Amino acid sequence: MQEQRIPIYQVIQDYIKQEISRGGWKTGDQIPTEKELMAKFGVSRITVSNALTGLAKEGWLHRIQGKGSYVSGTALNEGTRGIQEGRQAEEEERLRLIGLITPSLSDYFMLRLQSGIAKALRPSNCHLVVMLSEGSKKREAEAIRELLRMGAEGLIIFPLDSKTHNDEILRLKLEKFPFLIIDRYLTGIETHFIGSDGVEAARLAVNHLHALGHRDIAICSGMPLSTTTIEQRVSGYLLAMKELGEKINPALMLTDFSLKVDGGHAVLDGEAGEDDPLRRCVEAGLATAYIALNGPVALHLYRIVKQLGLRVPQDLSIVAFDNLSPSREFDFFTYIDQHEEEVGRLAGKHILELMNESGEQPYRKIMLVPDIVARESTAPPSA
Repeated sequence: MQEQRIPIYQVIQDYIKQEISRGGWKTGDQIPTEKELMAKFGVSRITVSNALTGLAKEGWLHRIQGKGSYVSGTALNEGTRGIQEGRQAEEEERLRLIGLITPSLSDYFMLRLQSGIAKALRPSNCHLVVMLSEGSKKREAEAIRELLRMGAEGLIIFPLDSKTHNDEILRLKLEKFPFLIIDRYLTGIETHFIGSDGVEAARLAVNHLHALGHRDIAICSGMPLSTTTIEQRVSGYLLAMKELGEKINPALMLTDFSLKVDGGHAVLDGEAGEDDPLRRCVEAGLATAYIALNGPVALHLYRIVKQLGLRVPQDLSIVAFDNLSPSREFDFFTYIDQHEEEVGRLAGKHILELMNESGEQPYRKIMLVPDIVARESTAPPSA
């Protein structure tokens, strides 16, 4: 028989209702403070506040800002009547909110990730609210605060930067609010995390190209090395080249440039200028194959190849991170499959568990093993 877990906010509400019903607290009595309830149940202030707000709406309590919560005069008559008898039915109908904060929804990677989360939440009474940080730490902090104001009981966060933590994320951790990080974990701060193994992903890309006969393999990121995601992939590239006995050519590590960004995602407009690092590398013929560490860079590189009158894969092979097509029927790029929909599904599953668990839980770090999907953009180098 499967164990049915009761949400912690409901445990707090049931405790208060029972104390009132048995006469432990009478009309006008002040109930324990938020701090006392936090200590008693081992939860965050936000969880306690949400529980008390719900009781106030039901008529059990009235709250006075800066003073506390008091037993309402209706709690022992009308409040106890329909509410207590129908509590289970009401709880089943009550919508619970879960927030997803992400830099953008501009590519198929993020759409698949969101789809996985939505599928995990579908059997529950939870609704997903999506807010975009759009490449701004300020917006990321505002999104966290707004979702909490809306009554979100759990957060899934795709952070902007892994090295400089947002204070709002630190506050969530300190207050033991249910949240988890996806895609790029935060360095120096332990949190629940779900993502794909970036080191193994880059190793798969290098090994695939090497097996085709490529030796001059470039790697390009199009963004600063400020996230653990990019750092992992570069580490995997270096590790694979070393394992294969190939020398590392610093000129083929194109990680010191950034594409134009608007609203948190790369903008691909117009032709690449002569000072574009990728164009210079392709024009000089320094590499026969490129590993693009994100989708926009792969598309930017493909445009450069066409702009210079070259062909993929006849003149140059490209491996992209993430599937750039809406479905596999339209695949052109050989890509690293990070199983983003499964990442999303696991994120949805785990945030529900965190919301329904009482007390502090050991942190979980889940790293999915990626795969490489060979398509048309890679082939042996031309003679």
